[in-house]
Amino acid sequence: MAAPLIQLTDIALTFGGNSLLNGVDLAVGAGERICLVGRNGSGKSTLLKIAAGIIDPDRGTRFVQPGALVRYLPQEPDLSAYPTTLAYVEAGLSASDDPHQARYLLEQLGLTGNEDPAHLSGGEARRAALAHVLAPDPQILLLDEPTNHLDLPAIEWLETRLQQSRAALVIISHDRRFLEKLSRTTVWLDRGQARRVELPFSGFETWRDQELADEETRQHKLDRKIVAEEHWVHGGVTGRRKRNVRRMAELRKLRQARRDYRAVQGKATLSVAEADASSTLVIEAKGISKSFGDQVIVRDLSLRLMRGDRLGIVGPNGSGKTTLVSLLTGLLPPDAGEIRLGASLEMASLDQGRESLDPNWTLSEALTRGRGDTVSIGGEKKHVIAYMKDFLFAPEQRRTPISALSGGERGRLMLARALATPSNLLVLDEPTNDLDLETLDVLEDVLADYKGTVILISHDRDFLDRVVTSVIVPEGDGRWTEYAGGYQDMLAQRGQDLKKREARAKPAVSAAPAEPQKTTDSAPQAAKKRLSFKDKHALETLPGEIAALEAKQVDLARKLEAPDLYTRDRKTFTELSDALAQVQEKLAAAEERWLELEILRGEIEGA
Repeated sequence: MAAPLIQLTDIALTFGGNSLLNGVDLAVGAGERICLVGRNGSGKSTLLKIAAGIIDPDRGTRFVQPGALVRYLPQEPDLSAYPTTLAYVEAGLSASDDPHQARYLLEQLGLTGNEDPAHLSGGEARRAALAHVLAPDPQILLLDEPTNHLDLPAIEWLETRLQQSRAALVIISHDRRFLEKLSRTTVWLDRGQARRVELPFSGFETWRDQELADEETRQHKLDRKIVAEEHWVHGGVTGRRKRNVRRMAELRKLRQARRDYRAVQGKATLSVAEADASSTLVIEAKGISKSFGDQVIVRDLSLRLMRGDRLGIVGPNGSGKTTLVSLLTGLLPPDAGEIRLGASLEMASLDQGRESLDPNWTLSEALTRGRGDTVSIGGEKKHVIAYMKDFLFAPEQRRTPISALSGGERGRLMLARALATPSNLLVLDEPTNDLDLETLDVLEDVLADYKGTVILISHDRDFLDRVVTSVIVPEGDGRWTEYAGGYQDMLAQRGQDLKKREARAKPAVSAAPAEPQKTTDSAPQAAKKRLSFKDKHALETLPGEIAALEAKQVDLARKLEAPDLYTRDRKTFTELSDALAQVQEKLAAAEERWLELEILRGEIEGA
């Protein structure tokens, strides 16, 4: 077996007096696809930083194969030392790397390279950071929440790029769909220990739930055994206790094991402070339009939201999602058309940028808004410590400044503030950013029980599928279309994803000549654009090939989801994994070829 490219052995780290990591091992071999999962605060990002060589552990060793290039993507990349995004990406290249990769990747990610890092949005900074780590073609990629702040086309591009990459991957992400597509192995960081499971993320949660159930059973048996032994001690005579020294020693060991047991962290206890019910009609938009200069954001949109609806808003960054929400909620007047809001609306919102958090506040001040020691939830008072515990904060964190909280902790704090506000209309802008998967499960349950109306901006496809009742999507030129169901339902009705629709629209723009062309040029151009017999045949046959590849992809993925496949038949697991990767590559190539031919045919027919 080949030596791992990177290996961490017996890693231990204490943070704030508490043991964060205790004897953790992590080995990453060539081409491996590992997802690192665990609760917020379990040490995932810290372990990734140790693997990247950014911080040193209190104990343990880090080994990297000589010559192996490691690239690390942090949750919050810092570009402040560079004049442009291109300079930042080029700084990650060595003399032997292809310098054109920097500009190529930036263009693929929708950047020019001339952007000033001081004025980048969160999504633009994330795209530049991705180009920075991908450009040198490293052997190992350590990615901490790579999909945060990315729009859906960028996420789908990144998935394809990583699937085609030869690099070993270690990924931390809250995006279930992203992990399901890319992982083959799961490392579970739990209570300071790392447990490696040779299962993709799609099979991990079932395995984990069974492990936790078995652990609970073992602890219950331990408790019963301690009780039985204590009955023996108290029921026997003194001489009997003295003669059975071994049995008394065993009882002491049982008691020590019970004291040392570190129970799994409980789930967050989320609840929404609901206001009185709104009117049945919540929002009605009739022919609304909004432009900023020559840029049309919304054109002639009519939409109706009823009480209890859950509307998901998706689309590329910059397509106007936040502007649309501001229009629908009455915060921004339309240029044309009419917005009608229902009676008795009480709105609570969660902003994507966490901008309402003052970094100098303590956790307690942020929750109470600096007013006393209690939090008002739906008119009822609750002590701030009790409310902190509901969101998995320890009492000793009460005076912790916001600037010292992790991304996941800040996400939980923002949720705590938003959900404490009495509402019958919730507006959530990227609520899943930085939250762990278990907290996302609880949030989904809370929203399912919420009697009010929800407007959700999200790029998390799995979360959208589980929460929303309809999805609204930009179609270009300010046009928006609403589709019933979740994200996958939208794709089925639309017949294509956001990236493909965008790709199809681009040639129409680039094909428009800058200046009127002479009529004498039209004949040779038409001749150049003639479809060959091979092209015509490909147009007719490619849809069938794509459908067959999609069916094969689904079949292979279903076989790989068998929880015991890896342990039962590792050879078959490897063969199926390789076959799935090949099918995905062929499918991407077939779809790209079909798009090219469709664009060419459209240009010829429009000529």
